[in-house]
Amino acid sequence: MKKVTVSMVMRPMLPAVLVLMAGGCARPGVGSGATPVDGRSGPAIRPHPSTVVPPGDYTAALEAGTRSPSGEPGPAYWQQWADYVIETSLDPAAKRLDGRVAITYHNSSPRTLSVVFLHLLQNLHAPGVVRNRPVELTGGVDLTRVVADGQVLESGGEHTLRRGPGYRANGTILAIRPPRPLRSGGTLELDIEWGFTIPQSGVGRMGWSRDDLFFIAYWYPQMAVYDDVVGWHLDPYLGSAEFYTGFGNYDLTIEAPDGWVIMATGALENRREVLPAPVLERLERAEASDEVVSILTEADVGPGRATQASATGRLRWRFLADSVRDVAWSATRQSRWDAARAPVGDRDGDGVADFTRVDAIWRVTAPRWQHSVRYSQHAIDFLSRYTGIPYPWPHMTAVEGGGIIGGGMEFPMMTLIGDYNTRGDEALYNVTAHEEAHMWIPMIVGIDEKRYGWMDEGSTSFNENQARKEFFPESDPEARDLRTYLDRARRRIEGEMMRWTDFHYPGGASGVASYSKPATALTTLRRILGPERFDRAWQAYIRAWAYKHPKPWDFFAMMETQTGEELDWFWQGWYYETWTLDHAVGQVETGSGTTVTIENRGRLPMPTRVIITLDDGSVLERVVPVRHWLNGYVSASIAVPPGRGTVIKVEIDPDGVSPDIDRANNVWKRGAREGGGAARP
Repeated sequence: MKKVTVSMVMRPMLPAVLVLMAGGCARPGVGSGATPVDGRSGPAIRPHPSTVVPPGDYTAALEAGTRSPSGEPGPAYWQQWADYVIETSLDPAAKRLDGRVAITYHNSSPRTLSVVFLHLLQNLHAPGVVRNRPVELTGGVDLTRVVADGQVLESGGEHTLRRGPGYRANGTILAIRPPRPLRSGGTLELDIEWGFTIPQSGVGRMGWSRDDLFFIAYWYPQMAVYDDVVGWHLDPYLGSAEFYTGFGNYDLTIEAPDGWVIMATGALENRREVLPAPVLERLERAEASDEVVSILTEADVGPGRATQASATGRLRWRFLADSVRDVAWSATRQSRWDAARAPVGDRDGDGVADFTRVDAIWRVTAPRWQHSVRYSQHAIDFLSRYTGIPYPWPHMTAVEGGGIIGGGMEFPMMTLIGDYNTRGDEALYNVTAHEEAHMWIPMIVGIDEKRYGWMDEGSTSFNENQARKEFFPESDPEARDLRTYLDRARRRIEGEMMRWTDFHYPGGASGVASYSKPATALTTLRRILGPERFDRAWQAYIRAWAYKHPKPWDFFAMMETQTGEELDWFWQGWYYETWTLDHAVGQVETGSGTTVTIENRGRLPMPTRVIITLDDGSVLERVVPVRHWLNGYVSASIAVPPGRGTVIKVEIDPDGVSPDIDRANNVWKRGAREGGGAARP
């Protein structure tokens, strides 16, 4: 791939932050004014980045043509699909949910499947199940009937499944052997009846609050992912790492008592049957309004006001959702409901702008939420523009869940967020933008959160930061992530980003590896490549993998293909290792001219931006290209020719945007450290 050389030619100080160019094909000391230290090269002193080698199962997918060396889906790419018809009933008093799901599972793989697997995620709350955090015990999932291709199955052990049709639940994984193997191109019909007691707080992702709010998530038997790289993904749900799920279509019916307002993933198909005429009129007005419309106020409570009043005392709410990877829903009886429309761009290419409805469902005990719709309007608008993919679904609903959750949690078209009473309005915007950015990753780009949390949370934190910079122009969210990452790196409590999410070291390693470090890595890469080039590649990656399942090596290859850069040094240093950056001003020596020595005391290879100030007020800017450090050198010499004046200051990265763990050695001033740089640690 093309390599870009950045020379050390003198030029005036640029008005904006210099874009550091990766690559460079200069030989050691050529075009960079660089010399080795003590005649030695770097490999004998510090690790040297090597070629990123994907695992064997990914290489096999490349050979099979389901993945491509460019990072795009290959010509033979396939993925499974499922159609769900779910009927469920909520008993608020008993905190109980019961339901039935009919699943049509389409086998698009080239293989015959004798056993299929599903998730029973609520079994996290069953006694004796392996988990990595304390949870409320509710008994888990009660399976009352399992049918495969019309045959009622019996529960049995592992040996039973080997002998014939049956099913077996093992923790959060359900194995089903159907009467006949599922051949390539075939379909399997499953019919399952189940129920469970709803936990008050399902590890901050679902539950109930104050007997007036339920948020229901990870709640139904759901097909596990079978993909072209790994096959069946049978990682159990342990309570920390989130989800990897396939795409499908959903027909969801929720039965609840009159007066309970239901909002769910999908379009409400029977709104006239469940909403009173005044509420329906306000809903339709909100869908065409740029201004916030109060669909439900504090006065709109109970049957006949918030919902229709039925003859049976219970209503059935039906939602349809296409091409989503999950469904979640809320039930409220004393919440306000505000809504308006948000622009999303041109979805179908007809030249006409499209809109989606953004909702805020909140209680009067959370007054900051009166601004929630405005926050969602901006976030959905911005993210549709920045990612290059218009928000595709009919609504985006934020549900205030104080008492269940402190931060936020995302599901397709739905997010549960705390009340944020004590955190401030800006904090509420930030979490809203973050959770709604998840609608693109992982809800559209269906990455594996179970194993690679950084692909989800890091990408989303990066996208959130771009939205925040537009909404709050004076803010610097990227500096916050940088500070968080550097704090953990200095204390040596981080772990490799490529470490599977459930198996990070204790003490905050998962948080930095999933959120602040990958967000900082993307910000850093954007500065290296330049915003326009990075953004084009970023959008190309999102478009290529929309409604598909990329792996880390697809992302790596896609960014290289789109930018023309070889970036193995970046992927290894940032994603596979916990190497840190420490560039330092070494010696400043005066003779016939001035020679400035820049030292690389860390292990993370990065370009080095150096600003040299002379006594006549002129400024010289230099860049030590990353290729110099990759060639093994631990120092670089910059010559200031005679007659240019006296050097009075040398500074590395004056804007403070580089992830340098020791900024104390980044500055030399004449008189302060006359004749030399900071001592080596």
